[in-house]
Amino acid sequence: MRITLRLIFSLILAVVGVALVSAWFNVRQEREKLYAGARDGSALLAETFKETVVRHLKAADNEALQRLADKFQYQKQIEGVAIYAPDGSLLAGSSAIRPFLALNADGLQRQLQSPGSSSELYKDDKREMLVYAAAAKAAEGGPARVVLFTDVSYVAYDLYGIWKRTLLRVLAQTVLIVLVTLLVIRWSIVDPLAQLADWMKKLRIGEAHGNMPQLRGDIFAPLAKEATTLAKNLQAARNAAQKEARLRQEGESLWTPERLKELIKMKMDGRPLFVVSNREPYMHIKEGKDIRAIIPAGGLVTALDPILKAAGGTWIAHGSGEADFEVTDEKSRIKVPPEEPAYTLRRVPLSKEEEDGYYYGFSNEGIWPLCHIAHIRPVFRKEDWAQYYAVNKKFARTVLEEIESVKDPCVLIQDYHFTLLPGMIKEARPDARVAVFWHIPWPNPETFGICPWQKDLVLGLLGADLIGFQTQFYCNNFLDTVDRTIESRLDWEHFTVQKEGHVTAVKPFPISVDFTQPEREEKQLPAKPEPAAVLKDLGLRAEKVAVGVDRIDYTKGILERVKAVERFLEKYPDHVGKFTFIQLGAPSRTHIPQYHRFIAELHAEVDRINWRFRAKNWKAIVFFEKHHDHKEITKYYKIADACLVTSLHDGMNLVAKEFVAAREDLGGVLVLSRFAGASRDLKDALIVNPYDVEQMADAIYYSLTMPAAEVAERMTRMRRQIYENNIYKWAADLTGDLMKLRLDTFSGVS
Repeated sequence: MRITLRLIFSLILAVVGVALVSAWFNVRQEREKLYAGARDGSALLAETFKETVVRHLKAADNEALQRLADKFQYQKQIEGVAIYAPDGSLLAGSSAIRPFLALNADGLQRQLQSPGSSSELYKDDKREMLVYAAAAKAAEGGPARVVLFTDVSYVAYDLYGIWKRTLLRVLAQTVLIVLVTLLVIRWSIVDPLAQLADWMKKLRIGEAHGNMPQLRGDIFAPLAKEATTLAKNLQAARNAAQKEARLRQEGESLWTPERLKELIKMKMDGRPLFVVSNREPYMHIKEGKDIRAIIPAGGLVTALDPILKAAGGTWIAHGSGEADFEVTDEKSRIKVPPEEPAYTLRRVPLSKEEEDGYYYGFSNEGIWPLCHIAHIRPVFRKEDWAQYYAVNKKFARTVLEEIESVKDPCVLIQDYHFTLLPGMIKEARPDARVAVFWHIPWPNPETFGICPWQKDLVLGLLGADLIGFQTQFYCNNFLDTVDRTIESRLDWEHFTVQKEGHVTAVKPFPISVDFTQPEREEKQLPAKPEPAAVLKDLGLRAEKVAVGVDRIDYTKGILERVKAVERFLEKYPDHVGKFTFIQLGAPSRTHIPQYHRFIAELHAEVDRINWRFRAKNWKAIVFFEKHHDHKEITKYYKIADACLVTSLHDGMNLVAKEFVAAREDLGGVLVLSRFAGASRDLKDALIVNPYDVEQMADAIYYSLTMPAAEVAERMTRMRRQIYENNIYKWAADLTGDLMKLRLDTFSGVS
């Protein structure tokens, strides 16, 4: 209440002060205006009067002058007229002003002595008189004086009216200010604070979750944002404590961000973790004049961002956003995530020529199709190789700059974009612990032998102390490739490669997801997603929904998937008009001709199928070609009766695990390709051959008609698998194994 009174008093004081100062200036101007008007009127009348006075003066007719003076008294504000001789004696004067002349004789004589025309104000108890004296030449002895007396008492009355109106207006404004201030404070401050306090009380006693209710107005938006973040952290800590307590009772141990952070602190002795990848976890783009941070699509970002949030450190990546370097410091660094900074992002700029050769060329037209058996011929160009080598060298310089002051640094390199980087880092810093995780498949030696620079790639990778693959099968393929490519000592019992005194361990580390992320993202949605509501927003109606979430890539089996949907509707026509497949496709590598042709073919196939099964307010397939954030993807996961993951060849495929993690309701069926690494972990999915359209169509049918009890049993077992083997366990296994390795003398790669 005190702050309300202080605010009201301050506003009233400000308004009264402004009003009084304004009124004072207004009164001052009005006074000058009225007096000037009176003087001008007197001067005009005097000029008119002088000619008659001069004529009577020349005739020495004082009686005529007196009659003239009496004639001009009591006319409007003119009280009277007086005529004075050149020597100052009174020749004639209106009878009404005789008392005034007697009382102010001395002042009048002084005024008559001034040359030219003059005006003076005279005041008494009853009135205020303006005396205007004008010269009238009639004789050689000097000019006579014609004096007009004007009653200007009305000026004070008019000015009093201005002050009165000003005070009434101030009073009305004061009342209005008090009422409006009370309403605004009640609406924008008191009620939101009460709402906030009530929410925090419920949060404290455990009756509310981390999402703050919508507050009125935006005055508390920054406070609400920070309070929500604090509440979510509090809730996460509570949940983690509850889980730890429960698991201690059960004799188990769940990997959580807190546990990973403590492990990394202990294993790395407080040293930061350095992660290198091509794709950055946060990209800054322009929206009009504003700059906004977005999360790029891709499983790598999904997997690694929670680890850096837990462990801290530095993520080194290609800065590909149009506004990336407008928000970084002079070293191209920025703290992320934007809403709650937990680690440093170091961005590396690449020219168009470097990006075209290293990324689009050698990485994605060469290595990507080489490692994915998707029947796309890899392309290897000498100029692409030159850019690939140069960019790896540029990243090596950046990494070495970041780890310069760190003793025995730990560097975790991601994927096929940096095959040469481990050797470059190890050559300059033999004390560095370097691990590489290869997210995509590793082909057999005959397939890998297609690459003209296979030996350089293998030697570059062997610069690492630890190489991780998604499955044991890929580890076997890699060791076979090493055996066929270079001279080295292979230990198949311990899965190590010794080359020139340096030992590299090769192990499988099946990557996973943050099991709790979908739960957090669902709480950020405005309402719990319902299938009917989501479809209504799309202008559609359907009883059953299947969803697919992918980067638009020929290895993901999207084209085979839509053909399977067509065959499903052919074989099971009862589902026409009742079943809709929603494909969320994030555009990727559209500069590469093969991808451009693939997207065009995919759109054409979707249009053909929709045209074939067209119906009012229904579509067989809904295809969104755009980037979706995780909150929106979670919404589709939660409404889907089935999720189709039909990769033609995939290292792991985290979409499958994200879908399972999102289904705490134990609903939904996962249809999963046998060629995705996730099929080895998620054995309760419906495992299919994506090249077998008939099998895929039958799997879609079975997913939609499976008994609810079986759906729940399958989902329960898959969720338990992901729950126990989450992304934090993957990071703990990888970093733990890296820190256990004994570093040998490294003499470089040749």
